[in-house]
Amino acid sequence: MKFPQPYTLKQIATIIGCKFVGQDEFPVLGMNEIHVVETGDIVFVDHPKYYDKALQSAATIVLINKEVECPEGKALLISDDPFRDFNTLTQFFKPFQSANKSMSESAKVGKNSIIQPNCFIGHNVTIGENCIIHSNVSIYDDAVIGDNVIIHAGTVLGASAFYYKNRPEGFDQLKSGGRVVIKDNVHIGALCTIDKGVTGDTIIGEGSKLDNQIQVGHDTVIGKKCLIASQVGIAGCVVIEDEVTIWGQVGTTSGIRIGTKAVIMGQTGVTKSVAGGKTYFGTPIEESRNKLKEFALLRQLPKLIEKLKENQ
Repeated sequence: MKFPQPYTLKQIATIIGCKFVGQDEFPVLGMNEIHVVETGDIVFVDHPKYYDKALQSAATIVLINKEVECPEGKALLISDDPFRDFNTLTQFFKPFQSANKSMSESAKVGKNSIIQPNCFIGHNVTIGENCIIHSNVSIYDDAVIGDNVIIHAGTVLGASAFYYKNRPEGFDQLKSGGRVVIKDNVHIGALCTIDKGVTGDTIIGEGSKLDNQIQVGHDTVIGKKCLIASQVGIAGCVVIEDEVTIWGQVGTTSGIRIGTKAVIMGQTGVTKSVAGGKTYFGTPIEESRNKLKEFALLRQLPKLIEKLKENQ
């Protein structure tokens, strides 16, 4: 998430009320999670296990809960609770705006697009040309929808990320300030839920087709011409490359990558990244031909056990 204008390190430290290491005028351009940070971004870290990863990332400002040696060319924000202060910054730069109309006056709808009754279109939403948005679709603030997109009834674009910190008093949610971006020629079925990014974008690539009742987690990127069947659950921060086919009731863990033209058979649990151009099946996931061989061998076990008993 880029700020509307550059801020200084001192200004950011003032917003969250913390100490800092670096020049007062050190430029701060935005904030992001570690997998999408760029020069000028803030990244937060609150566990020693990840200090080095954050300090060596592309981010030039690290919001951290311990005063450590600052890498050359970077700056530190020293906080007793980086998670809380990252939320404070999200709330400052991307506060929730209530709506009093079913379509915000700041929303833009392209030529020949149809919005069916009972839809909600939030602030700063952009919808391209020749789209059909069926009834009872909710499109939260800042979503971007391309041309020739069809979204069926009951789908929700832009709900918050399922991202929590376990505190003694309960679960504390990381606030979401990102967007959902739907490219041209995408079809989305009924009752799908596509969460916005925490600070970046959740993206559905050009020409991809999603069946009914699919969940797409925050900051996930789905490539071009993908085909995803009903009841698939895709976790956050997943990268699905172009022309991937995912059949029904597949579930994925977070942060994995599925390679171009991979095929994931139904009810598979995608527990790790997999290469493109192959077909996969089972939990834990394996190439389908290997998994099917395992099943064939397992069916032989009763006969093998009987033979062992006979030979005793």
